[in-house]
Amino acid sequence: MAGKNRESARKSVFREYAEAIIVALILALIIRTFVVQAFKIPSSSMEPTLEVGDHLLVSKFIYGVRNPFTGEVWIDIRDPRRYDVVVFRYPRDPRQDYIKRVIGLPGETVEIRDKTVYIDGRRVDDPRAVFRDDEILPPSRQPRDNFGPMTVGPDELFVMGDNRDNSHDSRYWGMVDQGDLRGKAFILYWSWDQEELGVRWNRLGQRIE
Repeated sequence: MAGKNRESARKSVFREYAEAIIVALILALIIRTFVVQAFKIPSSSMEPTLEVGDHLLVSKFIYGVRNPFTGEVWIDIRDPRRYDVVVFRYPRDPRQDYIKRVIGLPGETVEIRDKTVYIDGRRVDDPRAVFRDDEILPPSRQPRDNFGPMTVGPDELFVMGDNRDNSHDSRYWGMVDQGDLRGKAFILYWSWDQEELGVRWNRLGQRIE
């Protein structure tokens, strides 16, 4: 009798652990899908705002609760705003995630003249943008410094990297469909300098703006 009781107790403990693990996995999946997700910065296109090796958290629900498969908004919260830093599925390969800053909103006409951005004909100066190449490239060569004008379609966004001379963005491959948004980046929780092989302690906990 005592042996059966011990065996029953072991099964009960095993069942409790198994249930706890399953519940934890389900909660983690729900949080990752609908609440917050971690991402790592692999390139320099958003420098100096985001550096290679930065790890950040992205709010998944700020633009609404979405169908994780189609991107359809189930519960609308707010629309993306100019200068939001957003993570999205790369339009040319949805398996990849990109991160850029929102510049043009639906219905607006975006034009770039000699590196300067114009929205609906008015100059827009973004203090976060940096330029590390003084050369002005003609549009016949590439759209980096002279682009458009092009009107942003409904439910679309025109995005650019802060490192304007070294960013593969909407100037090259077009608009981002809002259904492809992953969310808005809001905080750095870890940063690893791959060249110095050390933690960038001064960056930890910084808000992304």
